[in-house]
Amino acid sequence: MNIAQTNFLISSPELAGCPETALPEVAFIGRSNVGKSSLLNMLTNRKELAKTSSRPGKTELINYFLIPKAGHLVDLPGYGYARKSKERRDMFASLITEYLSDREQLKHIFVLIDSKIPPQQIDLDFILWLADLGRPHTLLFTKTDRLKKAPLQKNIDLFRETLGEHYNPLPEMILTSSKNGGGKSETLAVVRESFK
Repeated sequence: MNIAQTNFLISSPELAGCPETALPEVAFIGRSNVGKSSLLNMLTNRKELAKTSSRPGKTELINYFLIPKAGHLVDLPGYGYARKSKERRDMFASLITEYLSDREQLKHIFVLIDSKIPPQQIDLDFILWLADLGRPHTLLFTKTDRLKKAPLQKNIDLFRETLGEHYNPLPEMILTSSKNGGGKSETLAVVRESFK
């Protein structure tokens, strides 16, 4: 798998527009503005592969990136952005639900969590829903470079404790930073394993 050869392939507003291919896929999802695009750029060593924005809710489509002869990285719309109309929030929720529930090529899901803040109910609900679906998933804590070690560990421990009340064993958790490359090798190891 040559991650440096990753290229943008297609964007689709619906599941029917996703590539008709047998190549495996791993998807990245999280609350709006959690850093999905920045993380994808860090993983692929490409500064502008995925479009980043300081405006929450920028990603509104299913975005496909191809790693030649290996598989697809899939950037999904963020969930929970309150300033979108209810109709658009419902549309995104429907699109995400359909993709995560029905896409046969999907092998693994990375759920991005903002490490700077305590556990949010919307993240917990989403993770538990994935567990009910039976879809393999890994939690990626983003923006870890923006906190000192003690408060970062406090948030991670609180997340483990809160999530641990609902199911066991807990999913794998990786601390990442798009700024300094933290968690890159661990995340790519999961991608490689998912593409086998």
